[in-house]
Amino acid sequence: MKHLTFSRILLVGTLAVLLSACAGLSPTSDNAASSAADTAVNTEVIPAENVAPVVNTTTNTAVSVNAPVQNSDGVVITSDTFVNIYEQVNPSVVNVRVIGSAPVFSLPDLPEGHPPADPNNPDDTPDEPERRLEEVPSGGEGSGFIYDTQGYIITNNHVVADAEKITVIFSDGTEAEATVVGTDPASDLAVIKVEGVDASLLRPVTLGDSDSLRVGEIVATIGNPFGLDGSMSTGIIAGVGRLLPSGATAPGGGRFNIPDIIQTDSVINPGNSGGPLLNLKGEVIGVNTAIATNGFGFQPSFGGVGYVVPANIVKEVVPELIENGKIAHPWLGIAGGTLLSAYAEAMNLNPDQRGVLVAEVLEDSPADKAGLVGSNQEVTIDGFPAQIGGDVIIQIDDQPILEFDDLLAYIVRQTKPGQEVTLTILRDGEEMQVQVTMEARPEQ
Repeated sequence: MKHLTFSRILLVGTLAVLLSACAGLSPTSDNAASSAADTAVNTEVIPAENVAPVVNTTTNTAVSVNAPVQNSDGVVITSDTFVNIYEQVNPSVVNVRVIGSAPVFSLPDLPEGHPPADPNNPDDTPDEPERRLEEVPSGGEGSGFIYDTQGYIITNNHVVADAEKITVIFSDGTEAEATVVGTDPASDLAVIKVEGVDASLLRPVTLGDSDSLRVGEIVATIGNPFGLDGSMSTGIIAGVGRLLPSGATAPGGGRFNIPDIIQTDSVINPGNSGGPLLNLKGEVIGVNTAIATNGFGFQPSFGGVGYVVPANIVKEVVPELIENGKIAHPWLGIAGGTLLSAYAEAMNLNPDQRGVLVAEVLEDSPADKAGLVGSNQEVTIDGFPAQIGGDVIIQIDDQPILEFDDLLAYIVRQTKPGQEVTLTILRDGEEMQVQVTMEARPEQ
C-alpha cells in the first residue's frame, strides 16, 4: 500500500541506504570513512571501506552478442563496442585524490609524575583525562572528467568538499595539483582546474542529451572504484526522473532534492563519484554520484542501484560555476508530495486527480508570499495518519503537474530567481491560479 511521501522543500525520505560513490575523506590513522555529505535524512550512513567490492554478474546481452545488433538510436553494437568506448573516453577520465582533515577525539597523555592508581585504595585513582577534539589528516578518492582544453574538470561536490589539497591523476599516470573553481552542493557538482599540464592530456568529453534517455538503454561507466583507476562497468538505464537528496540544507531542516536523477544498474562503487555515465556513442549522459543499497554494499543479488546526476543539469550548472564559482537555484518553499487516489478521495476530489498536495508552506518563502495554503486536516488512511486539505498544484505555467518530480524539475530546469510563474491549483475543489515570484534558495 502506497502512502504519501512528503518532500520538505524538495526533500525526500528513503528506506534504502544512500552512500556516496567516492571513497570519501577518511582519517588516515584509522581508515574510517565519512560519506554523510550525500546521504538522505533518516538513512543509515555506511563507511565506504565497509562496502564490499563486487564483480558485476548482471547479464548484459550487449556484451555477449556474437552478431552485430543495432541499438534504437542507430548505433550498431558489436563485440568491440565497449572496447571502442573505453579507448575513446578513458583518456578523458581522471582520478581525483584529496587530502583534508577530519575531527577525532583523542586523550592526552598523563602528565609526567602522575601518581599511579593504587588497586588497594579506590580513592587513589588518577583523574580522568579530558577528551579533546583534534583535526587529523584524512584522504579520499573519487573520479572526474575533462570538460574543456582550458583544464576545467567536472566531479562531484562531495568529492572535493573540505579538501585542502587536490591531486588529479590522468590516465597515463601524470599527476597535477588542482584548485577548486566552483561548487554546488544543491546538484552535487563541482569544477576543479589544473594548469601547466601538457595540452595532449586535456581531451574533453562530449556531453549528450540526458532528456532523451529511455529505460533499457545500454550504458557504461568509467572511474576509479576502490582506487582501481580506469575501471569500466556496463549496464542499462534502470529508471529516470528519480529524486536524490543533495548536500544543500533546506530551511527548517532536511535537504533540497536533485531532480531528474538517472538510475542505473551499471556497477558504481566508492571511488566512482564524479566519473561519467556513457551512452553507446561515448557521450557523457550523467555524473555518477550515489549508491542505494539495503545495507550489504552494492551487490546485485541484494538490489543495489546507482544514482547519476543527468548531463543536462551539468550543462546548466557548470558554466555558472566556472564564471561565478556558484549558482543561485530558485525555490518555491513548500513541503508536499504526489497526490495519491486515497488522499484525493479524502478531500472529495476525483480519485483520478493528479498533482502535488501542499502539506506545509514555509514562512517567508515565495509560496508563503503568494498565499499558498498547506494541509490543515489530519485523517486516517489505511490505518496511517495523513495530512490533507492543502492546495493541490496541477500545473505550473503551461506544464501539467502529475507528480512531485514534475514540479521540482520544472522549477530547477526552467525558472530563475526573480522569474514569475503561474501555478494552477485546486483549493477546496475549486480551480484557481496563483502568481509566484521565484527567489534564490536561502544559503544555510
